[in-house]
Amino acid sequence: MAFAQLTYRESLRDIETCLGAVGGKLYHMGFRTSVARSTLADANESRDWRIYADFAQTLIATARQLYAGDTLGVDLDQSLDALDSTIIDLCLTLFPWARFRWRKAAVKMHTLLDLRGNIAAFVHITDGKVHDVNVLDQIVPEAGAFYVMDRGYIDFERLFVLTLSAAFFVVRTKSNVLLQRRYSHAVDKNTGVRSDQTVILSSFESASVYLVCTIERKLLARRGES
Repeated sequence: MAFAQLTYRESLRDIETCLGAVGGKLYHMGFRTSVARSTLADANESRDWRIYADFAQTLIATARQLYAGDTLGVDLDQSLDALDSTIIDLCLTLFPWARFRWRKAAVKMHTLLDLRGNIAAFVHITDGKVHDVNVLDQIVPEAGAFYVMDRGYIDFERLFVLTLSAAFFVVRTKSNVLLQRRYSHAVDKNTGVRSDQTVILSSFESASVYLVCTIERKLLARRGES
């Protein structure tokens, strides 16, 4: 089954045909006889999927170390990750548990991409109706890392967790987010930056969340000092 994953086989018949085409060389891989589809099906059913998940995480960690020195085109030494999701359409007849629309089934794949090497550092598959922002609860922030996201991940309480973890984030704001400018900073517009402003949240609910998070951060800082 590991051979099938590494060679991008698409079905049990595809695996069987591929292995049968090089039957004389199978002993190098530890095979003593030809491999039948029933054998593959039994292996696929009896082996825990977490074996492959743990193996993938090991490979991801190794690959990230190999690409850690690659340049990004920007002056940045820390890790730079992009977070986004995509809808994968499914047949409603075959996957009735994944109902997404009235006549459509789908799942959503949330991916955190390490831009050094374009490595998928985190992949989480959910129901198609799960909102993007919920995946922030599943990610363990890396201290010093930069996370780039779109406006679908706007949730100030969740984003503040990144700040508490000593990580940074870049996110597009929504048109209905109420902000009040406090300070404007000088920028070089030749670099493509239009403005650099310090703002505060002016809506009551957002401001109250920010206040609670700020108090929690100060309490944590005091505990650390003591």
